[in-house]
Amino acid sequence: MVLLSLFLTSPVVIIGIYFLLRLVSKTSLLFIAKKWWRLLEDSCHVYQFYKIPKFNDHMQENQLYTKVVTYLNSLSSVGDSNYANLFTGNKSNDITIVLDSDQVVTDTFLSARVYWTNEKSKTGSTTLVLKIRRRDKRRILRPYIQHIHTVFDEIEQRRKEVKLYINAETQPEKNGRWISVPFTHPSTIETTVIDADLKNKVKSDLESFLKSKQYYQRLGRVWKRSYLLCGPSGTGKSSFIAGMAKFLNYDIYDIDLRKVTDDSDLKMLLLQTTNKSMIVIEDLDRFLVEKSTAVTLSGILNFMDGFFSSCGEERVMVFTMNGKDHVDPAVLRPGRIDVHIQFPLCDFSAFKNLANSHLGLKEHKLFPQVEEIFQSGASLSPAEIGEIMISNRSSPTRALKSVITAMQSNMGARVVNKIPRSASARVVGIEDSGESAGLYSESVHTVREFRKLYGLFRSKSSRKEPMDVDLQDREYQRQSS
Repeated sequence: MVLLSLFLTSPVVIIGIYFLLRLVSKTSLLFIAKKWWRLLEDSCHVYQFYKIPKFNDHMQENQLYTKVVTYLNSLSSVGDSNYANLFTGNKSNDITIVLDSDQVVTDTFLSARVYWTNEKSKTGSTTLVLKIRRRDKRRILRPYIQHIHTVFDEIEQRRKEVKLYINAETQPEKNGRWISVPFTHPSTIETTVIDADLKNKVKSDLESFLKSKQYYQRLGRVWKRSYLLCGPSGTGKSSFIAGMAKFLNYDIYDIDLRKVTDDSDLKMLLLQTTNKSMIVIEDLDRFLVEKSTAVTLSGILNFMDGFFSSCGEERVMVFTMNGKDHVDPAVLRPGRIDVHIQFPLCDFSAFKNLANSHLGLKEHKLFPQVEEIFQSGASLSPAEIGEIMISNRSSPTRALKSVITAMQSNMGARVVNKIPRSASARVVGIEDSGESAGLYSESVHTVREFRKLYGLFRSKSSRKEPMDVDLQDREYQRQSS
């Protein structure tokens, strides 16, 4: 036993055991021998190489590149490499492994070995290179690519996360025109403050669109749907867009027309969007009326239903406006806008929904007073009333009194209160009109009603051009007094 103990503690024996352990490890001579054997084996075969760039010549993102990256990231061989680049994902517990430029990932499909490498061009863009034995090419190439598609779809279904894209990329020649962030807006269609019946009709319309691929193809039409959300600021248009995106599980491409240089640039932005996406332009009427962008009316019209709008499918376009009075009718025609949804100022029904969601009130002794104020013609936007309720949520009674005070102050400053409440914006529902059938909201504009009223007092006037609204207000007040 003493001799055995001395033998085991001998430096020579310890060094021998160390090298023996190294010999059977991955970084040992055995591993190196396997690597050289693989190189020798590969040298006996002829290989075919396929490149998958991240962007094409027109800086459109290659969808296959994205799918291959996701697929490779799911392979155990990536994590088993000697080295790998680790990045955190959108969620704190997500770890993403990214290929280095010198890294080789091996995969096996139908008993054939394939190799993936990552190359970088001089401009900084990346390209994936697939290496297949030429004798296996005909047998596995197409099934292998289809396998990648299938695995990608399964992974995306498990981890689908809506993203918000904005056209603010500072290096478009390297990274494309869009930058993205996770879209975590909490709004849903159900939480928006609009008529409940209209919510159901919108959801039904969206569901019908999702199932209509074959129908659109049979008609020879592009599989897309266009919505116009029209109403004053603070009526919930942006929140409704968020709800639509959540309902469809579509990414959002939010186009800022101020950062678009010309009509061609707008087309390029459209080309770099993906299928199953929602394309949004907010406050379109302001850009059209003020002409505060380099994009022309013709460019907007072609964007909405020109040839470039057909470069993709299963897309939903959403435009928002504060009003349609000064917008060219060509923008609003069927085909460019399929669905019109009106977002009015808050009425008593919407107020009760807000009181229920923000304060937990279904009834209150102050409700009749609030209803009376609404009937007198006063109103605020849902955003204004909601903010008052949030600020006073610890005391529902104080919140309601604050709403009453705000509405009374607003009513005192508005001449349009002389017009009956029935003339204000209201939801009508669905109108079927052939090709343009869709969800429509209509409103009787209070200014138009005022002009009709004012016309009774100026029948003897020979002037044909309409007066400025502010001038009409002052003249009406003078004559009324």
